[in-house]
Amino acid sequence: MITVKDPDDRASEAYSKVTGKYWIEALKDGRHVLIRQLTEKDREREYSFIKQLCPESRHMRFLTQINDPGNKQCLAYIALVHENGQLIEIGVSRYVATGEYKCECTVTVADQWKHLGLGTLLMAHLIRAARKNRFHQMYAVDASSNAPMRELARSLGFETRNDPFDTRQVIHGLYL
Repeated sequence: MITVKDPDDRASEAYSKVTGKYWIEALKDGRHVLIRQLTEKDREREYSFIKQLCPESRHMRFLTQINDPGNKQCLAYIALVHENGQLIEIGVSRYVATGEYKCECTVTVADQWKHLGLGTLLMAHLIRAARKNRFHQMYAVDASSNAPMRELARSLGFETRNDPFDTRQVIHGLYL
């Protein structure tokens, strides 16, 4: 069900074909995105998304320690926009369990979609899911030089501390 104010007709048509649970969210500039759980069918879309990131964004994406795609206690949300008859990925957030009650998270937003609130929206959905799935703590490892991520983490209630094992990194932590 589309719940946005005056959505583009073609986008509404594309969004209405999406099955399962999803959200239509407004960005700061008034454009709308569809957010839903990432599925196996998104593999090619995810590959295209990664290829289009600038080198710095690609580096930050892979800085995280998340490295077990077979982990059954993982969840990811994808943000999509309608473009030329296609739904295009513009962002993704995910967590992976690293203990019984602890998970590591990451968020990546396409370069041209940054500073519009998309990272906040993706992380808000991820945090709600982690709470629902009974995690007690969520954390992210990041470069100490990544000021936008530090600001996003602070706005979401994460506390940031220096990584005791690597001075080039920080750890953002949130008690759920």
